Amino acid sequence: MIIIHRVNNMSHLLPRALAPSIRAAMRSMPVVVVTGARQTGKSTLVHRLVPGARLRYLTLDDYDTLDRIRREPAALLHARWTVAIDEVRRAPEALIAVKREVDRGRRPGRFLLTGSANLALLKSVSESLAGRAAYFDLHTLTVSELAGHGRTGPWDRLLTDPGRLRSPGRSLDDLHHHLFRGGFPAAVLVPGDAHRRLWLDGYVRTYLERDLRDVSSVADLADFRRLMRMAALRTGAMVNQTELSRDAGLPQPTVHRYLNLLEATCLVHRVPGYAVNRTKRLIRTPRLFWCDTGLAAHLAGVELASELRGGGMGGFLLENLVLLDLLAWAETRTPRPAVCYWRTATGEEADFVVETAGKVVPIEIKSSQKPALHDARHLQTFLSEYGAAAPFGLLLHNGTELERIAERVWAVPLGTALGL
Repeated sequence: MIIIHRVNNMSHLLPRALAPSIRAAMRSMPVVVVTGARQTGKSTLVHRLVPGARLRYLTLDDYDTLDRIRREPAALLHARWTVAIDEVRRAPEALIAVKREVDRGRRPGRFLLTGSANLALLKSVSESLAGRAAYFDLHTLTVSELAGHGRTGPWDRLLTDPGRLRSPGRSLDDLHHHLFRGGFPAAVLVPGDAHRRLWLDGYVRTYLERDLRDVSSVADLADFRRLMRMAALRTGAMVNQTELSRDAGLPQPTVHRYLNLLEATCLVHRVPGYAVNRTKRLIRTPRLFWCDTGLAAHLAGVELASELRGGGMGGFLLENLVLLDLLAWAETRTPRPAVCYWRTATGEEADFVVETAGKVVPIEIKSSQKPALHDARHLQTFLSEYGAAAPFGLLLHNGTELERIAERVWAVPLGTALGL
């Protein structure tokens, strides 16, 4: 209990980059929906957004509240100030009542709905709240949020004019420790690897034994956990369901369904392949990443941060870390920038491609402290192929020098890119 109290107190001291965007949405929309994996800090954020005297907070993890809202939703939802409902997917009746209340009066900021499943993908939600809600995804703590800065990396400037950033930049101190610990508040705000491992083990058990079954029936939890481990070992890889099916000993339709469940419950992200024709992105094989690098390492059986040195999984987790920062930044922008990856049939690739403000910027990520011209070759190929639409590329590295390393390619320190 002392640990939980300490974590809650420390969580309240860390501002979140998404908070200003949600506040702005609450000033214009009657319903704001905040989703994200369980334990990313949604409840803490809700209480920070709305003063206690103006908030009626209902959590449907509480069975008495769940029973009441199923029987008499209108009575619980009628309030002068903001009503927040946590894990609202557990009571579709509440969504019907929310729709009815909003239709009676579209006062901005009436409802804050949160959940650990992607509510925008649920038919009951999309139909009930069409035209009435703004949607946001809350990710685990970014490197900059963990440092207390309440922001993501300076991607607006990086994707506009990286030369404006100061040099020398900042490296990411103890890089593999960052990857190993991840960003779940309860796992990282209490020091010690033993606590982190214990917490993550409990997190996976809770997900399998309760959260997953709330969303869909799974016949064999051992099979599902084995699939999670196989997927974690393939962090950053292109999704090959045939290979996963073989290695996990599961039918391919089952693998397909389980991956969809992991995505629907916000545990994994599938990054599409870049193509100028957006329809083609949907048929290109996506890359698989996790909602948290610490969780991915835990599921893959990594017990020490030192195991991530020397490339391999450490390199893919570094890409995962940068992706999560990009996604957290994209949530603060309207319209939301697209994040893809790029790979050619001949093996040329860019870890990520960000499409924003009518242009595309390729990004390559290296853990080395001294990037070489050779490291920029694939970026140069991308820039050559897409011409004026791609004004420059970014090569992220773990040194301190921010410099133009090649024509139209900027080398940027990871610490600077991640907002330190």
